Amino acid sequence: MNQSPAASRTGLRALPRNVWVMTLTSFLTDISSEMVFNLLPLFLANVLGVKTNVIGLIEGLAESTASLLKVFSGWLSDKLRRRKSLTVFGYGLSSLVKPFLYIVTGWPGVLAVRFADRVGKGIRTAPRDALIADSIAPAHRGLAFGLHRAGDTLGAMTGLIIALALVLAVQAASVSLSRETFQAVVLVSIVPAFLAVGVLAVGARDVPVTGEAPPPRLSLRDVSPAFRRFLGIVALFTLGNSADAFLILRAQERGLSVAGVLGMLITFNLVYSLVSGPAGALSDRFGRRRLILAGWTIYGLIYLGFALMTETWQAWALYALYGLYYGVFEGTAKAFVADLVPAAQRGTAYGLYNAAVGLVALPASLMAGILWQGLGGWQGFGPSAPFLAGAILALAAMALLAFWKPAV
Repeated sequence: MNQSPAASRTGLRALPRNVWVMTLTSFLTDISSEMVFNLLPLFLANVLGVKTNVIGLIEGLAESTASLLKVFSGWLSDKLRRRKSLTVFGYGLSSLVKPFLYIVTGWPGVLAVRFADRVGKGIRTAPRDALIADSIAPAHRGLAFGLHRAGDTLGAMTGLIIALALVLAVQAASVSLSRETFQAVVLVSIVPAFLAVGVLAVGARDVPVTGEAPPPRLSLRDVSPAFRRFLGIVALFTLGNSADAFLILRAQERGLSVAGVLGMLITFNLVYSLVSGPAGALSDRFGRRRLILAGWTIYGLIYLGFALMTETWQAWALYALYGLYYGVFEGTAKAFVADLVPAAQRGTAYGLYNAAVGLVALPASLMAGILWQGLGGWQGFGPSAPFLAGAILALAAMALLAFWKPAV
């Protein structure tokens, strides 16, 4: 196990430099990204007049196609035994393409920007996660990933508060988003995006992977059987986890204004940021598989609630619980991946994990859009259908995970 000298000590103040730098980078990046991309489905639907099946295509295609890079970048970071340069490049690419959203006039332009942004995320995510795992002792890995998720989510909440202030200044309580409001948000988002790249480039340090190991191969057969089983279960769960754009559109369909949607998202991120750190630390003691099961239980109930809700306040309350699910699951799952593979394979493993989740996002989002508004002459089953499907698939994944007993 490779770790910094601080990695064996306990407490937040003793966490190594890389964990704090990655947390600050994610904080700034999410200020920029979340204030723009959470409004993107409203921009597509309200300004460009795009239907949910096309929105599902944009979200799913961007995530899934770019996710192939997560496999390659993770494998490459293992091969080079260096994580930082790939991480900086990925954050830099996302920052460069975001301003083009200011001038797009049709959904193909939105798809191009969204795709390029996700390419940047695909390049950076696996090396970044591997660098965090390399920098901390196994006994405190959950805490490190939980803190990182908390910083990421606190940035998202900050970005949404800024976006809410802009919405209130430009269009107050309007139910539909205007082009002028969206363009103002895009302009403001540029500053924290480039600050994040600077912090990462100056502050992060590679942690050399010591010891002899064969060159990693980009193959599922070369990782542990336990990791492969976990990957399959997560893929099944993700098939019912369509893009969050559908939750936002469902809330608007129930009558929530643009300002109300942003307030709902701020509440989500507040809960997410408060829960992530303690949940990560809890996974170090309570067990990661148990905590993932708890998170998926919450998720299934949330999606069932979105299927059945009738009032706008219910969307707000359910989205707050959605923050609880994310806080429990996201950091815990990434720490669990590190538990299931040796250090020399972590970049590859994180690439495979993120790619599996991203690739399944395409059929998941397409299925959600088609279930809602149909395809061609078919009108679909209505707005409740994608959420009922998600709850059923979450239940199936929970059953598989509950009966699986990995030896870690």
